[in-house]
Amino acid sequence: MTDDADSLGPDERVVPTWTESLARRASRPFGGPLGRHALVGRHWFWSPLRVVLLLTLVVLALAWLQKSPCIQQYTDEKGQVQLDWRGSRQFVALCYSDTVPLYTAERLDQPDTFPYKTHWIDGKGTPTEHIRYMEYPVVTGMFQWLNAKLAHGWVAVASAGWLPSAMTVIVYFDITAVWLALAWLITSWAVARLSGRRVWDGAILALSPLVIVHAFTNFDTLATAFAATGMLAWARRRPVLAGVLLGLGGAAKLYPLFLLGPLLLLCWRSGRMREGLRTTAAAVLSWAAVNAPIFYYFRPGWQEFFRLNTERGADPDSLYNVIAQFTGWRGFDQNLLPNQTPDGLNGFSLTVFAICCLGIAVLALSARTRPRFAQLCFLVVAAFLLTNKVWSPQYSLWLVPLAVLAMPRWKLLLAWMTIDALVWVPRMFFYLGTENKGLPIEWFLGAVVLRDLAVLGLCALVIRDILRPEHDPVRQAGMDDPAGGVLDGAPDQRRLRLATPAGARRREPEPSQVG
Repeated sequence: MTDDADSLGPDERVVPTWTESLARRASRPFGGPLGRHALVGRHWFWSPLRVVLLLTLVVLALAWLQKSPCIQQYTDEKGQVQLDWRGSRQFVALCYSDTVPLYTAERLDQPDTFPYKTHWIDGKGTPTEHIRYMEYPVVTGMFQWLNAKLAHGWVAVASAGWLPSAMTVIVYFDITAVWLALAWLITSWAVARLSGRRVWDGAILALSPLVIVHAFTNFDTLATAFAATGMLAWARRRPVLAGVLLGLGGAAKLYPLFLLGPLLLLCWRSGRMREGLRTTAAAVLSWAAVNAPIFYYFRPGWQEFFRLNTERGADPDSLYNVIAQFTGWRGFDQNLLPNQTPDGLNGFSLTVFAICCLGIAVLALSARTRPRFAQLCFLVVAAFLLTNKVWSPQYSLWLVPLAVLAMPRWKLLLAWMTIDALVWVPRMFFYLGTENKGLPIEWFLGAVVLRDLAVLGLCALVIRDILRPEHDPVRQAGMDDPAGGVLDGAPDQRRLRLATPAGARRREPEPSQVG
């Protein structure tokens, strides 16, 4: 893979207005598809990467506007400035963001708070009373605390008339949004670099409707930035740096560590285990280095993330809840006491995910042509989300970069991302409650089922592209694995050969079909 996708000549890049009907139709107001004899790559400033980043900035601005109704303030009858969530505005305006309530829920509004050290009592005086700490992994928890300190500093300086100001929670949201937007810009940059000759595929990530809805819903763009840059470092054949970035991503949200599994499988198949083990070791060490101080000094607070994820039940967005609501099924764990762990649900979810990973491993090692790194990463993360007891709506951002790299089919990706983004509407009106003219739960559950079916459809297409690589748009462009690093173009050293039924013959693909 070339180090700089923008350095490719015009004859080497894939032109989306020639290959994608969606891009071809979208180009009509701007003069139509690129001409066969057009001169490209001559502008002194605008390159495909810079256009993709500009599109990303525009969509991030729309994402901020989408959340802006939830960061308004008003003065109440007592003359006190309040956050304007009157009339359940956060649901009616579809602008809810975890950032706002977490500012007080995690005690970030208090000057002496330190994550994982500060604790408080939830449910005091009730059967569910228990001690609480910061509920996020270390990188995300410290990210929130540092932004709160910046917000306090901003408001203090603004009180002297030096800066414009608002309620501290609003300043906190805006500061957080700046960093989250930067993280998504980094994600977009890395994906465009990873796309090789298909650099314009980054436009699908840039224009994703999921970004408009969820870029600022929670803190997940931090993890996507670490995951994407970790993949880019691997593609640039820097395995230690790749591991460090993936480890830091795992300290922000767990999923970047899942990418190590596909990496090791492909390295084993290609006889490149040394590089794969170096990346894995660097990931483990960087994760441990970030977590070690908090683990040592504030162990109960450090364990809070794992405790909450162990004890929580099936979230509304999970398939387990869908089945329970539609069928009346009472779940794997009946008559649980307060704060009791749902061991049955946890065990089943973990078992199904492990079975999916085993199937992906068999596919990775037995396919006639070695799968691409991004294809397996997408399958693993999608399997985790589909089988997990929690699919918070912003988790769908995890799939966006991987989907663009795994199967860059513009119309299909845009259709899935639109369906996924629209789940937010019935979700918000379900939380509003039917007594407040909200929607019944069936609307929300139906949207969840459509979202899951769309993701399953993408998984099926990725598996088809693995088994029949002549259908893979990336390999049709003459590339092997632009995100593969040392795997790109490497011959197979080992392959799992499954038993062939008697009388059946395997047909090996022609080299021209694989690219």
